[in-house]
Amino acid sequence: MLDLLRFGSEGWGDEIASGAVMTLLVAVSAYLVGLFLGSGAAAAKLSGPAPLRWLAALYTTVVRGVPALLVIWLLFFGGSGLVTWVATLFGYGGRVELSAFAVGVAAVGIVSGAYATEVIRGAVRAVPKGQLEAARALGMGRLLILRRILVPQALRYALPGLGNVWQMTLKDTTLVSVVSLAELMRQAYLGMQSTRQPFLFYVTAAILYMVMTTCSEALFRALSRRADRGVRRAVSN
Repeated sequence: MLDLLRFGSEGWGDEIASGAVMTLLVAVSAYLVGLFLGSGAAAAKLSGPAPLRWLAALYTTVVRGVPALLVIWLLFFGGSGLVTWVATLFGYGGRVELSAFAVGVAAVGIVSGAYATEVIRGAVRAVPKGQLEAARALGMGRLLILRRILVPQALRYALPGLGNVWQMTLKDTTLVSVVSLAELMRQAYLGMQSTRQPFLFYVTAAILYMVMTTCSEALFRALSRRADRGVRRAVSN
């Protein structure tokens, strides 16, 4: 039975491997989109004008309140129409079709961003206000405070939560199989359909997901230890 996982024309090893690579591509791209959206929404909630605060609150409330699969379906069926409408405003007369990869990255990124917003907002609030006040008293500008004090400290507080957001984003990529993107779960499903061996292909997919999540957890743990090095030295001294 394991011969079905061989590489080459007689096995499904190539397809499973390419599906795992596609899963990582979608997850990394969506995570970066989520960090961008989450940083913007967190900034709006913390210090933006009232309309932006309301918009950011609406974004996080709605997206966290509906299933991720529904977000994917909405973008899959309505995304091309929305982009086409925007394109007509710039004089383009044709229809714009979004690829399954673009839909998957956008949908998972939107969901990831909603959760990253709260992680980043909480991390910024955890930075002691006294340090910011001291920096202002020393005459440091906003950009310098942001670069030297706020971002490094907030990143240290945010890393554990952002690690959880990454794990969630990685697992949410399984939902992208509904738009026929050839990621890991889609390839496992096709292999199961072709060979009638569901246990083999789904266990293989589970093992690969465990490898990816375990390696990711070790990476974020190492990043957290690195971010905490100066703090531990200061406490020990």
